[in-house]
Amino acid sequence: MALESTVKNMFVSLTVICLVCSALLGGAYAITKDAIAQADVNKQNEAIARVVPEFDNVPSQEMFEVELDGKNYTVYPASLSGETVGYAINTSATGFSGSVVIMVGITADGMIFNTVPVSHAETPGLGAKISEEGNAFVEQFRGLDPSSVVLKVKKDGGDIDAITASTITSRAYTAAVETAWKVFNKIKEM
Repeated sequence: MALESTVKNMFVSLTVICLVCSALLGGAYAITKDAIAQADVNKQNEAIARVVPEFDNVPSQEMFEVELDGKNYTVYPASLSGETVGYAINTSATGFSGSVVIMVGITADGMIFNTVPVSHAETPGLGAKISEEGNAFVEQFRGLDPSSVVLKVKKDGGDIDAITASTITSRAYTAAVETAWKVFNKIKEM
């Protein structure tokens, strides 16, 4: 005998289906959340290792926050034999397709050691070039003395060459580097 097609039966059927799907999604989240969190930590640690000089401490265990213009920035101090060699500073700015998050490494004497994009949603083939290894735009920051240049793209009166056809992403990346420089200067005042 077939069930009669009523609003009550449809409601019960849809409710059961929704509960089963919700339980499956919740279970998948519970199973994968630790692995996802560990992958995020690994990505962060890899970025730190790429942007500061050689170190023997665990920067992620010594991290601290610096407040600048009403926003908190995470700073990872790197040291070798107890001597601070640099700081990895996590910053972001709004790009063409959303937030561009980068890790900027600044040596203890104020030079940019390296920069690494951590995450972004920029257009493939254009703004996403910031993630390409050896990209000339990103490489121009390596070894740069921020105190002797204007940290803005040339189109805005600065000294930084933008990625062709990707000025918004270039501005965002450069603004994030400039923010890291300001955070570094605030650390030096502490």
